[in-house]
Amino acid sequence: MNIDDLIAIDIHTHAEEPCCGPRDDGYDEFQAGMAKYFRNPAGAQGMLPTVQETAAYYRERRIGCVIFPVDAERETGFRRYDNEEVARIAAENSDIMIPFASIDPAKGKAGAREARRLVREFGVKGFKFHPTMQGFYPNDRMAYPLYEAIQEEGAITLFHTGQTGVGAGLRGGMAMRLKFSNPIHLDDVAVDFPDMPIILAHPSFPWQEEALSVATHKPNVYIDMSGWSPKYFPPILVQYANSLLKHKMLFGSDWPAITPDRWLSDFANIAIKDEVRPLILKENARKLLKI
Repeated sequence: MNIDDLIAIDIHTHAEEPCCGPRDDGYDEFQAGMAKYFRNPAGAQGMLPTVQETAAYYRERRIGCVIFPVDAERETGFRRYDNEEVARIAAENSDIMIPFASIDPAKGKAGAREARRLVREFGVKGFKFHPTMQGFYPNDRMAYPLYEAIQEEGAITLFHTGQTGVGAGLRGGMAMRLKFSNPIHLDDVAVDFPDMPIILAHPSFPWQEEALSVATHKPNVYIDMSGWSPKYFPPILVQYANSLLKHKMLFGSDWPAITPDRWLSDFANIAIKDEVRPLILKENARKLLKI
């Protein structure tokens, strides 16, 4: 990967389409709900990009991307996208793509073993967690064996925070409980795993100030600005991005729900200082990812 040739690094992109055959029962409805929430047709049958298609899209734009699946099999019944397959395709597209993985922390020691193997044998640089989809509080001690493995292997964690488009508008919210994704729960994780980088994904509505507080107080906590068009960013997020947290804010789109084209276009029109823009778009991620 020639970092100097890239215009940005997108820290938050999804491998969505199932890899193991046809879609599971209910997956169409789930994706239709996501498409409605984000006003984006990507969830329709045949409209979700493959990992290879994602690589081609980002290469054309000279944007590096971190890509990951979400292991929420236990709570949703949907088979996860195979971590090894995502990592293999990322390796084939290493000029533009960086692999993260996802493991349900309820898998305990088996999950910790998988995490070590993925880092050592497949070059995985981090792990994505979605507390609402996976049904756990991030500071639940059940998750600690997995965090211990991730910290010892020198990898990064990325946690969904705030409200989610997953299940939005569906009956019972598809049993998704928003309480799990309050970023304040990650304050405990940052204390207990001080050498493990933690990224709080998204503007954390309705807990934005909690996220800013944790990121300001804990040296190992960062914020990615994915999942929202920048034109909707709360003023306090922009204020902190321009000042106290200018070295800890990261560009992320939430592809394919939000495209980097849309995000970058709207980002160009908000009040971010000129000297801060390159930090958010590339330099902070470059330092965090050690690339």
